[in-house]
Amino acid sequence: MQHHVYFWLKEEHKNAETLAAFEKALGAVCLVPNIASGGWGKSAATPVRPATDKSFDYSIYLTFDSVEKHDAYQVHPEHDVFVDGYKHLWESVRIMDVE
Repeated sequence: MQHHVYFWLKEEHKNAETLAAFEKALGAVCLVPNIASGGWGKSAATPVRPATDKSFDYSIYLTFDSVEKHDAYQVHPEHDVFVDGYKHLWESVRIMDVE
């Protein structure tokens, strides 16, 4: 299964130092056990199209071998460290899980 999380950051946190720390934290989340593969990125510089949403600031995408491994990731201490340490930056978050 795949776990996609989209982040819209508050304007007051969009500075080089804060963004660098957030990017480092996204990379650390990708190393949590039970993740088969993953990565993070920013909205791509693709052509504007009516169906494309380019409004988000960052996204993380993680692949798991099973829903059970995804569920174990959700309660892993490193996941909690990320959420607790960075949720104050978020204006909005959207999660889309795919089987």
